[in-house]
Amino acid sequence: MPFVRIDLMRGKSVQYRKTIGEIVYNAMHDVIDVPKDDKFQIIAEHALEDFNVSESYLGNQYSKDVVLIQITLSAGRSVEQKKALYKRIVDDMNTQLNVRPQDVVINLVEVAKENWSFGGGIAQYAT
Repeated sequence: MPFVRIDLMRGKSVQYRKTIGEIVYNAMHDVIDVPKDDKFQIIAEHALEDFNVSESYLGNQYSKDVVLIQITLSAGRSVEQKKALYKRIVDDMNTQLNVRPQDVVINLVEVAKENWSFGGGIAQYAT
């Protein structure tokens, strides 16, 4: 059910971008019980002049390697699950891609289950 947008500066390899996508998918699958094969992601690169991010916010200093991750998903996860998801994504990005933890910004957008259609004009999760 999640729809993921990952935005980053232009210049990263295809493998780097695919790895970020897999890190996010695996974290969602393992931590918040997203079903197998439930992967819908857009990974977009942007020119420096099109990426308008503050140099710092809430004690974080961002570099040109900042990654913005927005996950739209069905409502219902606990605060503890969300915190564990954030930590898992950041830890895996740091370990696998050497991304600084301060450069990972994650936003969850929660929606009701009836707000999804996975094809055919059918609201598969509506009850």
